[in-house]
Amino acid sequence: MTTTRRRFLSMTAAALAVPSTALAAQSAHWQGRAMGAPARLAVAGLSQDAARPVFAALEAELERLEQIFSLFRPDSSLVRLNRAGRLVAPATELLDVLVLADKLYHASGGVFDPTVLPLLEAGAFGRARAKVFGLIGWDKVRIDPREISFAVEGMSLTLNGIAQGYINDRIADLLRAHGLTDVMLDIGELQGIGQCPLRRPWQARIFATDGAYEDHVTLRNRAVATTRPFGGFRPGGGGQVVSPIGNTPCHSIVTVSAPSAAVADGLSTALALIPREETLGVVAQFDGARIELIR
Repeated sequence: MTTTRRRFLSMTAAALAVPSTALAAQSAHWQGRAMGAPARLAVAGLSQDAARPVFAALEAELERLEQIFSLFRPDSSLVRLNRAGRLVAPATELLDVLVLADKLYHASGGVFDPTVLPLLEAGAFGRARAKVFGLIGWDKVRIDPREISFAVEGMSLTLNGIAQGYINDRIADLLRAHGLTDVMLDIGELQGIGQCPLRRPWQARIFATDGAYEDHVTLRNRAVATTRPFGGFRPGGGGQVVSPIGNTPCHSIVTVSAPSAAVADGLSTALALIPREETLGVVAQFDGARIELIR
């Protein structure tokens, strides 16, 4: 699992770059923040003025979802769960993410484990690791629509390896509900719906850890996520992935695509900790998911 969102997408979508005058007339653009990171999207076939009410609804939805998943808001659902060890009547969205986390946990042989937050906060090695190890274990999380609770006092969750992808999916659903069929989202992960203003599929570029161009992924109603456990090239930061038993990552870069951004997000995190020969078996458990790059 990741630290407090010190993972990133070192990808760019050409259609999300500053558009030419001709393309600008055919698309609307939004920029903001989501879960503490820059976020943006482009909508083909919609003027900036016509997009204003849609973007207002998007911002309201982002605010609502952050109030569930953020680790940096003292009254978010996740922070209240971590503080009290239980959360009565949890939001449906939180339950959705925990159910997917459970599937990822079992598919990955336990390396995808949201209970690693104490390891991240105390340090992943030596005595600090030994001190908190009793607080780690997905099997100690009780999930029920009526209440989420921890079996051991002091446990806590981080959903940073999956929540941004889930939020991306929810925003995509909101845009579809507004009748928008050609959109590129860059909200933690990249997701392309329909086609770009040039009437071609959206594409994302993938960069190597040294910043060199590697490949591109066509995003036709598809999302893509990248995890770099050791940091590497990106505008402004590094990265870290910690396993529940303290193992070091197996790869320097993992890029996964899937119909769901949440699935792509979770798989890219999990596969960073899984030997190459086992990765295809993990991905095969999620319909439509595939590895785009692993090194």
